[in-house]
Amino acid sequence: MTTSTTVVWSEHESVFTARGLTKVYRMGEVEVQALRGVDLDIYASEFVVLLGPSGSGKSTLLNILGGLDTPTSGTARWRDHDLGRSSEAELTRYRREHVGFVFQFYNLIPSLTARENVALVTEMADKPMTPEEALALVGLGDRLDHFPSQLSGGEQQRVAIARAIAKRPDVLLCDEPTGALDYATGKVVLQAIVRINHELDTTAVVITHNAAIAGIADRVLRMADGRIAEVTRNANKLSPEEIQW
Repeated sequence: MTTSTTVVWSEHESVFTARGLTKVYRMGEVEVQALRGVDLDIYASEFVVLLGPSGSGKSTLLNILGGLDTPTSGTARWRDHDLGRSSEAELTRYRREHVGFVFQFYNLIPSLTARENVALVTEMADKPMTPEEALALVGLGDRLDHFPSQLSGGEQQRVAIARAIAKRPDVLLCDEPTGALDYATGKVVLQAIVRINHELDTTAVVITHNAAIAGIADRVLRMADGRIAEVTRNANKLSPEEIQW
C-alpha cells in the first residue's frame, strides 16, 4: 500500500480498525476474493471516501464495517467490539444503535409520507431526533407530508438520509448515494451528508466511483482488486459546491 501523506488523528479515537481483512465468496466450485488483506483505521468524526472501480471491494468492505456481512479471515472492530466474532443478535443491535445506512436506491415505503418513513426508525431508537428535526437537517422541513411519488429523486434520497441519521448514529455509511442522481441533485445530497458530518460529529464513510467526490473528504482510500492501494489526505477540503464532474 502506498501512502502519499502521513496522517495522525491524535485528537480522535479510532472507531473502525481492520487488520488482514479478507472476504471470499464461494459460488459452487468457484471462489471470488472480494477483499485481500485490508488494513485500515477510521477515526471519530472523520469524513472518508472509498474510491475505486466496480469490483474493487468497496461495498464488501462497507458491508463488513456496517455489520451486514462478516469477514472470512482477519479482524474488523468497532471500537472494542469484534464484528467478525459477534452473533447475529449482537450485529443487529450494533446496526440498530450505532450505524446509519444510505444506499444508491432509496428504499422508501411508497404509502408513507416523508415524516412517516423517518418515524419508522425513530420508533426503534433510544434517543432519536423527531422526524421533523431529521428532515429539517437535510433541507426538507417543508416536505414532511409528501409521499415519495411527490418527491424528486434527490428529495427521496434526502429522506433516506434523514431516516438514517434520525436515530443519531455514530457512523453514517453511504454506498453510492449520488449514483442514481444528476449532477446538480447529487451535489445537494452531498451537502446534506457533509452537514450531518459537521453538525452531529457523525463519522461518514462514502463509497463512490466518482473521483471528483473525493475532494470533499478528510481522507481518501483508493481500492483496487480487493486491497487499499493508496491513502491520501486532503490538505484543502472542498465543499460540495466546489467540486465538478
